[in-house]
Amino acid sequence: MPINQPSNQIKLTNVSLVRLKKAKKRFEIACYKNKVLEWRSGIETDLDNVLQINSVFLNVSKGQTAPSADLAKAFGAKTPVNDIILEILNKGELQVGEKERHAQLERVHNEVVGIVAAKLVDPKTKRVYTTGMIEKALEMLSSQGSQAQVEKSASGTGIPATGEEGEAKPKGRDHVWTGVVATKSAKSQALEAMKALIASQPIPVARARMRLRITCPTSILKQAAKSAGPKDASAEDGEDKTKGTVKDRILSYIEQVETQDVLGSEWEVVGFVEPGAFKGLGDFIGGETKGQGRVEVLDMAVIHED
Repeated sequence: MPINQPSNQIKLTNVSLVRLKKAKKRFEIACYKNKVLEWRSGIETDLDNVLQINSVFLNVSKGQTAPSADLAKAFGAKTPVNDIILEILNKGELQVGEKERHAQLERVHNEVVGIVAAKLVDPKTKRVYTTGMIEKALEMLSSQGSQAQVEKSASGTGIPATGEEGEAKPKGRDHVWTGVVATKSAKSQALEAMKALIASQPIPVARARMRLRITCPTSILKQAAKSAGPKDASAEDGEDKTKGTVKDRILSYIEQVETQDVLGSEWEVVGFVEPGAFKGLGDFIGGETKGQGRVEVLDMAVIHED
């Protein structure tokens, strides 16, 4: 004897759910996997490629569609179903399955390791590390970071961490790495990973230098600099950082000069700069030359390859 399936039940499999709670009811829509994020980022613009079915559910896994009365109460009696679906799609919470969550985390992890491996070098040889070595270094930091958090939670004393000789470490300066998460962008996590690796040095690392071309009118070069140059940790307290000409200040940002020459009425220098000094250099040239000087990036990360 055939079993009659309720008319408001639709069976769907292999779906990503987007869920929105409104008017004390939980509404769901069934989407194709990976398409929700593409829709929200603007990559996918065709709604038919996102939705498995153009319906609103109370429970997708049970195939239970939402009654019209519930939709009217939550979204308004005159709101079209398509507008309701768009609201759920844009504002709802994406439900991710365990396998999909693991795959997404692995993708972000690989992307983070790839970014870090491309931007950090051995400070002596200026050569990049393999992704495997970067991965192992991050695993070491992750283990240390997790252990530190456990110890901090267990003690609950708020006593600052101490160094090898018992000296208290300054608050807020430590960059703790506890691993990749799927809820943050790979770029932002890669930046945090680089800061942690540089601070802790599980392997010798430094940011790969940028190669820049800087041009400035010769008429400005000998003028006295009005703003300060880069901070010098070796400089004594109270030393006047604004002394020197515009040319002196520009050269103080450059770690290694490759070439410098005068071409007509313009002075040009090509050299290597630490990434952290790039913004300061650009601001200095923009302010001192009033737009007449230029900074051109020739290479974002200079490395030596075998």
